[in-house]
Amino acid sequence: MNIKKFALLTTVLALMVSCNSGDRGQLVGVKGNKWHPEKPYGMALVPGGAFIMGKSDDDLAGVQDAPTRTVTVRAFYMDETEITNSEYRQFVEWVRDSTLRTKLAILADEIGETPGNGGIGEFAFNNADPDDMTVYEKYMDNNYSGLGPTGYEGKKLNKDIDLIFDTADYPDEYYAEVMDTMHLPIEESYNGQRTWDVKKFKFQYKYMDIQKAAKNRDLSRKDVIITEEVTVYPDTTAWIRDFSYSYNEPMHNDYFWHDAYGDYPVVGVSWKQAKAFCQWRTLYHNSYRKSKGKQFVNSYRLPSEAEWEYAARGGLQGATYPWGGPYAKNDRGCFMANFKPLRGDYAADQALYTVEADAYEPNDFNLYNMAGNVSEWVQGSYDAASYEYMSSFNPSVNNPDNERKVVRGGSWKDVAYFLQVSSRDYEYADSARSYIGFRTVQDYMGTEVTKNAATN
Repeated sequence: MNIKKFALLTTVLALMVSCNSGDRGQLVGVKGNKWHPEKPYGMALVPGGAFIMGKSDDDLAGVQDAPTRTVTVRAFYMDETEITNSEYRQFVEWVRDSTLRTKLAILADEIGETPGNGGIGEFAFNNADPDDMTVYEKYMDNNYSGLGPTGYEGKKLNKDIDLIFDTADYPDEYYAEVMDTMHLPIEESYNGQRTWDVKKFKFQYKYMDIQKAAKNRDLSRKDVIITEEVTVYPDTTAWIRDFSYSYNEPMHNDYFWHDAYGDYPVVGVSWKQAKAFCQWRTLYHNSYRKSKGKQFVNSYRLPSEAEWEYAARGGLQGATYPWGGPYAKNDRGCFMANFKPLRGDYAADQALYTVEADAYEPNDFNLYNMAGNVSEWVQGSYDAASYEYMSSFNPSVNNPDNERKVVRGGSWKDVAYFLQVSSRDYEYADSARSYIGFRTVQDYMGTEVTKNAATN
């Protein structure tokens, strides 16, 4: 090879190496996918900022419970409305269907039924046949088969075939057997109707207790992985139990189940069930994003007490209510929220119980019913002194050992005092009430400030 050809080949190779690296030997960082924030459906962006949290000094009783102090919160998305019956039913039906499919698939596996016979075999696990497994699935099946509550963790449910709920269309006796075990016993039926045994429909999830892990560095990872299992159906008997000597049977019978109330806020949900809903919503959303090859989004969760109050104020400093105040009526004499006005005239605000989740006017953050309609669970334990020791930025006080969880906003059965954005109340974490619902939030990845923040 002559010198000219060698020099030309060397130059070409150098250009190829240079083109392949692209950074010219400079520190340019790892190139990843561009991130474009996506506002979750039905949520509003609450820009972060500082505000005066707590009761004004003229409320001598309330100031002992919620003394004023300046705190700062970061930006987050918040549901524009309280979670509705229709939205919560999506969670309930997902858990119900997943539970039924799992039990059908397990029985099909135990009796050796496979797709093709038109019976329970149609509901067998998708990857039950080793020939249909990926290399990773085979490895997991060989090494972890039999572990977990069912022993079938890692198996894929067949969701391509619809579940059959009409008893006249059950495909075989094995299918009927599974469905029978998920209903209340025949002796507990009446009027020819059998209902689901709602205690058997549970949502199990795991999460890491980061607070515990950060404060106890000697703990191993398994010591801070928490497993929760929660029944998902709301307690409709709350409508009867909450009000003695009151005829509320129609609300017990229809409120959660009937489509007429689909857009009304869900009630009868405990704090623990609200947390489970948040975990499911995160799982449901990220499962879709994974199928599309997209990055995961931040978890949905309950708002902290500070986030809730900041959002309820809608950017108004020192306001009594989300719309300002100090009155619960507008300039036309109409009530601004659904509560218990005029010494107990429930009908004066045009509502006897709850109203649609988007009723009345939203506040300046486009959030509906931050006062009235239903009280809302937040991610915080009630402590009368918590304002004294909580942090001044992103404050969050949630003691796992304290079962008294904060509720905010007041409800359809409360007087106007509890509608004030600074009023605090609590209920026990495992309690379900006919006047307590919730809404969720999601962290915003980025920085946003409010108009009251300092500008250059």
